[in-house]
Amino acid sequence: MPPWLKIAAVLGVLVGAVVFALLNTSAGDAFVYSKPLTSVVTNPGEYIDRPLKVEGELRQGSIQFREDPCEWRFVLEEGEHDMPVRFPRCVVPDTFRDGMGISVTVQGQLEDDGRTFLAEEVIPRCPSKYEMQERLQNGEAMPHANPGPTASVGG
Repeated sequence: MPPWLKIAAVLGVLVGAVVFALLNTSAGDAFVYSKPLTSVVTNPGEYIDRPLKVEGELRQGSIQFREDPCEWRFVLEEGEHDMPVRFPRCVVPDTFRDGMGISVTVQGQLEDDGRTFLAEEVIPRCPSKYEMQERLQNGEAMPHANPGPTASVGG
């Protein structure tokens, strides 16, 4: 067998392994479209049935929780636009709390109504260490020290 054929075979196997790894692990998340909330809200038809990541500010007072079946609902906003989010899981990160002025990134897809986002993952982005120190000096509590949500989703 000629040396160039051996090299081509090894490269083919390596490329195949990388493609397999990207398609069958969380590394495939790199192929999820990350879009501004405003773009998704104003052009919903472009995003229905497509995996998306969307970031927005958590609307104060919008968190609701239902126990059976477990589901979190909340609203993300950006400027004058907002988007209701459903997260059908029982557990959210500790820092996902009302009253902290946090940004939240959700990954999932827009539901068929073109308005509500069905999240598979919720990633709160906490204020920086310096912002938090300033908030503490102003008498605010740390996110994990806030009591959980009190509102419930009907069900």
